[in-house]
Amino acid sequence: MNICGCLVHVAPDQASAARSAMTAFDGVEVHAESDDSRFVVVVEDTPTRLASEIIMDLHQIPGVVSLTLTYHHFEDLAETRPRPETPSQDSSRRPLS
Repeated sequence: MNICGCLVHVAPDQASAARSAMTAFDGVEVHAESDDSRFVVVVEDTPTRLASEIIMDLHQIPGVVSLTLTYHHFEDLAETRPRPETPSQDSSRRPLS
């Protein structure tokens, strides 16, 4: 799982078109928009594209002045699943005497 939070600043006269273009991408969600044409956008990997590739494409949308990565979370889902073949670890607590 790869999640990127971005702040996208767009030229005010192109905000509506840029919003439509951003939401047309798979893996992109617009969560907020300010009066001065700044957008809070979350970008995630899709089955066919990496979030980093999608972010590079967002830079190319007409009217986008800047795009800043403000949050990034990566987690290998295979590592977070319990593995039955892995023995459980002893508790870190000391035995009561």
